[in-house]
Amino acid sequence: MKTGSQGSRPTALDSYRSSDEGPKTARGKATRNKLLRAAEEVFGEKSYFEATVVDIVLRAGVGQGTFYVYFPSKYDIFRELILQLSRALRREIAQRTSKAKDRRDFERKGYEAFFDFVHAHGHLYRIVRQAEWVDPELFQAYYRTLLEGYMRGLKSARERGEVRGDLDLETLALSLMAMGDYLGMRWILWEGKKPPKRALDTLIALIFKGMDAPT
Repeated sequence: MKTGSQGSRPTALDSYRSSDEGPKTARGKATRNKLLRAAEEVFGEKSYFEATVVDIVLRAGVGQGTFYVYFPSKYDIFRELILQLSRALRREIAQRTSKAKDRRDFERKGYEAFFDFVHAHGHLYRIVRQAEWVDPELFQAYYRTLLEGYMRGLKSARERGEVRGDLDLETLALSLMAMGDYLGMRWILWEGKKPPKRALDTLIALIFKGMDAPT
């Protein structure tokens, strides 16, 4: 589940970006980030529909009135959390793949970055999947943004002769995203640890060599 370089390109999530530039002071930014971290834990543990603003402020250690200085409602902090996680994930992948030698190296580094990020944000799977019920368009935009970036990277790789020209890039990108998504779910969500080396080796071998037995 990897993206190419994002730069200033528009993404599917752009329509969700608030016109509010956020707090200007370091203290204000720290408080807002504390609320978002608390929301990540609370939504991951309780789910959006069971969680309350009170749960979030208690976890953050701030007053309820402080919450409404930064977020008008529970939905607004949930939406901002999805946006923040998306930005952070794409930034992490872009940084880790920036010096990749070729597409094979890019894929491996990208998967490693994805698994590391999901391991560090253990509630990511649950939070993103809740968005399908809270705001289906936000849920789709989260994945469409990843998909668009991945397709751009594959298009560039194809132009360099690293990807077959007869493959549909959207289908290819979706397939590669799905493999990483399910591998992360199997190990990180179910067992709380990153996929073992043999799992990643198998994934990369499947991508670049296929599953046909040697003839």
